Amino acid sequence: MIEVFTTNIPNSKEAKPVIKKIQKAFPFLSMDFEAEGPVGNYPCEHSILRVKSETLLESNKIISLLHQLGFETEVLEDNLCPPVKKAMKL
Repeated sequence: MIEVFTTNIPNSKEAKPVIKKIQKAFPFLSMDFEAEGPVGNYPCEHSILRVKSETLLESNKIISLLHQLGFETEVLEDNLCPPVKKAMKL
């Protein structure tokens, strides 16, 4: 299972100790961090934390730990777009 979180962790340098603390609390998880630009106006500007687990993932515990560490985070919702209707040929 993969869960994707938006967060206000500003960069990879600050993400490294956060990831270590998450992995210490949840050693069965693997993680990937991505920040494409400045993170200043959360949630509009955000970084991404992907968490992978072979078992059921308890997202609320990861969110709680990140809040304890002083960061904002939430699960990135899956938004499925409706299928695009094909134009009729005349």
